Amino acid sequence: MKSLACAAAALLSLAFSHAVLAAPEPLSDGKTFAGWDGETNSIWHVRDGAFVGGKPPAKVPQNEFLATARSYTNFVLRLEFKLTGTEGFVNGGVQFRSQRRKGDSEMIGYQADIGEGWYGSLYDESRRNKLMAKADEAAVKRAVKPGEWNRYEIRCEGRRIVLKINGVQTVDYTEADATIPQWGRIGLQVHGGGVTEASYRAITIEELP
Repeated sequence: MKSLACAAAALLSLAFSHAVLAAPEPLSDGKTFAGWDGETNSIWHVRDGAFVGGKPPAKVPQNEFLATARSYTNFVLRLEFKLTGTEGFVNGGVQFRSQRRKGDSEMIGYQADIGEGWYGSLYDESRRNKLMAKADEAAVKRAVKPGEWNRYEIRCEGRRIVLKINGVQTVDYTEADATIPQWGRIGLQVHGGGVTEASYRAITIEELP
């Protein structure tokens, strides 16, 4: 009887582990904007399986975001990004636990930043409008491949946020303000004011308990 009980406990433990470590879900089919919304007429397009914001040589007139229709709370978000540009403010970012601001193109919430001097840092977009945690410069220099494809990992559990680029941790932040919502949409940014392209692909999410 004892061996049967142990076997049953082991099976339950295995089932729980598989539930927690479920396979990540793709957030893009690589061909359409299904499940996303944004300025898809002149700013955002799909190319070679990636969402691409910006169309050089035209300057991006204002911040633009491609956002998921769904909201998420606890998760591990993984994606690949590439940022290129020739003039102006060349910058992008990944919004999470965010909402669209009514009446304009902005999003409100956390951003895993992308761009020279900003890579790997945590910014609070259109809310507190400041860096909540700045990435270590040495870690960023070691991790980032400018102008090439890089991997971002964003892990949100409760009030803790951990950011990694190419496997190198850049931020470990715990939100101290209990009034800040810990849920919301995911968004991909191309920053206004630059002749730039911000590209994102291989986007997956693993929801956590």
